[in-house]
Amino acid sequence: MIEKIPVAALNHLLAAEPWARERLAPFAGETIELASPPFPAVRMTIAPDGLVAAASAEGEVSLRVVLKPQAAAALARGEEHFLRAVEVSGNAKLAEAVMALARHLRWDFEEDLSRLVGDVAAHRLAGVARDFLAWQSDSAQRLAESFADYLGEEKKLVIRRAELDAFAASLARLRDGVERLEQKVRRRG
Repeated sequence: MIEKIPVAALNHLLAAEPWARERLAPFAGETIELASPPFPAVRMTIAPDGLVAAASAEGEVSLRVVLKPQAAAALARGEEHFLRAVEVSGNAKLAEAVMALARHLRWDFEEDLSRLVGDVAAHRLAGVARDFLAWQSDSAQRLAESFADYLGEEKKLVIRRAELDAFAASLARLRDGVERLEQKVRRRG
């Protein structure tokens, strides 16, 4: 039952992009398992036309993709961080095709919305949504910077990198001085 939603969403994306279906079609009959603990795993079988269908819980899996718990936060930080939060095992060629789809397959929200409300309204609503998301991202970044400043400047709970480097350099000079003093004491003593 739970497979129907991600399968329908993925098929919607694939239906809009012929190149993506062509990329998956050679792997017809192979099964992909997408897991994101603690949620149940979703299994999909690739159809000959490049779309996917829900697969049974039994049977062999050709490719297993596991999203680590930090994947959602990593996605907010960018593609490179997100890819580090994904474990892939199984058929290497299929994994390459799936990762290429993950990098390049995008939902055209504005196009789908235009079918419901028209082109002009969809364009304006999509612009409002993009502005809202940009505002949220900017606010989160400013809040994080303010919190870091508070911890570093006001509470002195966090040390800035430059201060830590200066402390490490002075500590190294002190260590070298103590070693030189010990050598002098040994020579005289």
